[in-house]
Amino acid sequence: MSKQIQDAYIVAATRLPVGRRKGMLGHVRPDDMLAHAIASVLAQAPEIDPVLVEDVIVGCAMPEAEQGMNVARIGLLLAGMPNTVPGVTVNRFCASGVQAVAMAADRIRLGEAEVMVAAGTETMSLMNQMMGNKVALNPAIFAKDENYSIAFGMGLTAEKVAAQWQVSREDQDAFAVASHRKACAAIAAGHFKAEISPYAVTARQPNLHTGEVQIKEYLAENDEGPRSDSSIERLARLRPVFAAHGSVTAGNSSQMSDGAAAVLIVSEKILKEFNLQPMARFAGFAVAGVAPEIMGIGPVDAIPRVLKQAGIRQDAVDWFELNEAFAAQALAVIRTLDLDPAKVNPLGGAIALGHPLGATGAVRTATLLHGLRRTRQRYGMVTMCIGTGMGAAGLFESIQ
Repeated sequence: MSKQIQDAYIVAATRLPVGRRKGMLGHVRPDDMLAHAIASVLAQAPEIDPVLVEDVIVGCAMPEAEQGMNVARIGLLLAGMPNTVPGVTVNRFCASGVQAVAMAADRIRLGEAEVMVAAGTETMSLMNQMMGNKVALNPAIFAKDENYSIAFGMGLTAEKVAAQWQVSREDQDAFAVASHRKACAAIAAGHFKAEISPYAVTARQPNLHTGEVQIKEYLAENDEGPRSDSSIERLARLRPVFAAHGSVTAGNSSQMSDGAAAVLIVSEKILKEFNLQPMARFAGFAVAGVAPEIMGIGPVDAIPRVLKQAGIRQDAVDWFELNEAFAAQALAVIRTLDLDPAKVNPLGGAIALGHPLGATGAVRTATLLHGLRRTRQRYGMVTMCIGTGMGAAGLFESIQ
């Protein structure tokens, strides 16, 4: 007997401020960041006893080393949740955070759960390499030309997109500067305050002269990446880093970052039982595969899929959180789908705000939901490209 699909509602969403690699969160463990995000999101809905949470699903793109050993379960226990609450870590690279949200929502939509936590965490400071601590690619990747692009670095795929979609260096740099300016303006206006749960950092560093350990304490409360001094002239001086005669630079690429975020998702039954006011309804999620060498174009296929699934038109979406892995791919997606630039990343994107890989989807979900509530807009989307050639898109309907 088939079950009727029910709605899943987000009642709380929060994130840590995103830190630059080796920056303000550089010595903070990913399970500690995750614990803070989980504890903070539960604190936003004190009516719900944590014992009611039926699972915690956490996205992480490099689930190894400090963020290995099923970081979801470790993080929830560190957050003080009951031993009865399980946890699972999922990996869809850059879309891991929004994938966690979708999986948690689906449990509720299918009637298998009433209360779920979805989250994401990632430290790029404690990972030795972009591809993880031990890179061990399948030799078959290099044996055939058709498989070779699986091993392409992300920067090289951005160069491929820039060339194929004719995105100029000048346009990439202008897009990057705009990202910084929008992010700095949002910080100055306090637009991120409602979504950020500040993190108290205790850093210990040995003094090699005295042999003593120096302790420094500070509160991380604002995103560390945005630069108020970013300019076309400054970015124009940067050299390409992925191809000798390319156009992709460190300045028009996303920043390597540290961060975590969490959302609390419940059924309509729980809304009524505890008299909760939802932030949004989960409206759909879709993924799509594309050629690995042009992985940045993934949202071009994923966005129409989720819109069709939800039965709404593209122009009905008021806000797109399009992860800026690279300016080249973001511009290619915007132009190919004819997205309204004014609706895309109105508070800046990953070039300015950072990209903590597996956490990004959950981070951007928090930004989107709080932004829709503040601006009283209806539909919003979190979408991104994914390494090895995929795209993902999650759709949300704000409830005022």
